[in-house]
Amino acid sequence: MVIGAKTQNTLLTLETSTANYILKTEQLSIGYSTRTAPIVVQKNLNITLKKGTFVCLLGNNGVGKSTLLRTLSLMQPQLEGTILLNQKSIDTYNSQEIATEISLVLTEPIPTSNLSVLEVVALGRQPYTNWIGNLSFDDHTMIAQAMEQTQVAKFATKKLHELSDGQKQRVMIARALAQNTPLIFLDEPTAHLDIHYKISILSLLKTICKTLDKSIVIATHEISFATQLADQLWLMFPDKFVSGAPDELIKNKSLQKLFNTNLVSFDANSKHFSIKHR
Repeated sequence: MVIGAKTQNTLLTLETSTANYILKTEQLSIGYSTRTAPIVVQKNLNITLKKGTFVCLLGNNGVGKSTLLRTLSLMQPQLEGTILLNQKSIDTYNSQEIATEISLVLTEPIPTSNLSVLEVVALGRQPYTNWIGNLSFDDHTMIAQAMEQTQVAKFATKKLHELSDGQKQRVMIARALAQNTPLIFLDEPTAHLDIHYKISILSLLKTICKTLDKSIVIATHEISFATQLADQLWLMFPDKFVSGAPDELIKNKSLQKLFNTNLVSFDANSKHFSIKHR
């Protein structure tokens, strides 16, 4: 069969468009399995994540943000549906392969550790080290680069427990960078940090995304910063999921509906929520 030039161009466009996505879900249901019946947190999620995109995941507490990140990173199984990573079902990857594709920084408190900053960041190279865990020249290079990019190299010999919360968070991001995955998930990376460190961490993630061509998704409550920095917003409501560019979601009033309350209002010009004066 001879394929015409127009058809060839169409197929090429579709192939290029598909290749531009690192992650995609189809009719995904997330939640928890129990002895009696599964607890569904969100269902019918159809999500696409482009390569090199900085995404902020927003929603009220308990809506399922952490559950979504854990499911997408295979920390917990999906209830139904499909997750495609690099156009392949994520179920076809083994744990070693997943560790070279996805890194995850969770919201759990960073434990007080006797490890040095250098040792913690080096843990990111575990998917690549040989069977006795020896670091190669390339491993050391990747670790050094990650520490320089996150500005923690000057703390290399310090113990983790000697650092401030903001510095510890940078170390965890450095460990994720040392893991050298194209996709990074972070759950509340700026929780419990002061305004200086919030801006510092979020700006760092945005820079990493663009300069290193990483796809980064963070769950956050920092709505004002998210609308300014994110390429895409993922909005989780109790009964639906909405995604789009910040300006698009402001224009169609999706962002304004994130908090269904009379206590706050959203200013589209300043991109800020504020308390309503009675």
